[in-house]
Amino acid sequence: MFDDRQPFTRADGLGAGIPRNVLDGPKYSRIFRNVHISSAVRIEQEQRFSGALLLHPEGAFLSHTSGARVRRIAVPDDPFVHVSVTDAKDRRWSPGLKPHVAPPHTEVVVVDGTPVSGLVRNFIELAAILPLVDVVVAGDDMCRRLNIRAAWLRAQLAKSKDYWSPAARYAASYVRNGVGSPMESRLRMLLVLAGFPEPEVNVEIRDENGDVLLQFDLGYRRAKVAIGYDGRRHVEVVDDWEHDITRRDRTDDAAWREVTVVASGVYVDPLSTLDRVARALTSRGVEVPRIYDPEWMRHFPGRRRAA
Repeated sequence: MFDDRQPFTRADGLGAGIPRNVLDGPKYSRIFRNVHISSAVRIEQEQRFSGALLLHPEGAFLSHTSGARVRRIAVPDDPFVHVSVTDAKDRRWSPGLKPHVAPPHTEVVVVDGTPVSGLVRNFIELAAILPLVDVVVAGDDMCRRLNIRAAWLRAQLAKSKDYWSPAARYAASYVRNGVGSPMESRLRMLLVLAGFPEPEVNVEIRDENGDVLLQFDLGYRRAKVAIGYDGRRHVEVVDDWEHDITRRDRTDDAAWREVTVVASGVYVDPLSTLDRVARALTSRGVEVPRIYDPEWMRHFPGRRRAA
């Protein structure tokens, strides 16, 4: 039965008896060229993904950032829906849609009813189009959400001969297990790319009974220096605020020094974050580079203030 509340092709709409002037009028919205839906339905990601697949022959699948979004993996906003096929003649271009040709051997799986590229291939696709830090963020998120291990991902990538697999292997060398959020991934990458010793992820401090007393996003255990990301929610939610006060008291009791970083310390003024962490580490006898490796500036340019 024809359902105009689901994406449909123009040909199917005409075949269902919808007059051309009605199809082109206010009763229907256009998702892509030749793909429509009832204007009573708000066009969201699900409708765009379904509409993009409708334009392609059977066997097409979502890939790149679109495949990652179906898996609910953290990737940057993308104005395009990415669809892959294994035969170049099956590509269908339309504004807002980016078709790709995948190798014939590409694994395709179904996630929530939608065909997407296999997980390892999806990571390679991200490495082909995203900057290094965004790929690492996605890899960390895959480990957390999909319950895979970073070592497993690296082992699978080592077998790949896909064109972009070297870039994917390089990004995967930075992927870690146990990362709590995308911002924690970015904060770790800022430090590592600047030449700092790599901090431990998800540091837990336990008492003599094995109970967790303190937990930090990132930390240098021997120096007792912790680095944590605090979002706006910590300020707005009373329970979190009270928890943070208790944690700071425990941190002081355990002789840990904690450096708290907010979003502006990553996106606006990353140099100040590096300087703060450097001071904390040097105060505890840890050597840090006197001149930070300039590699970090390519990935964390910050925002220069107007003169």
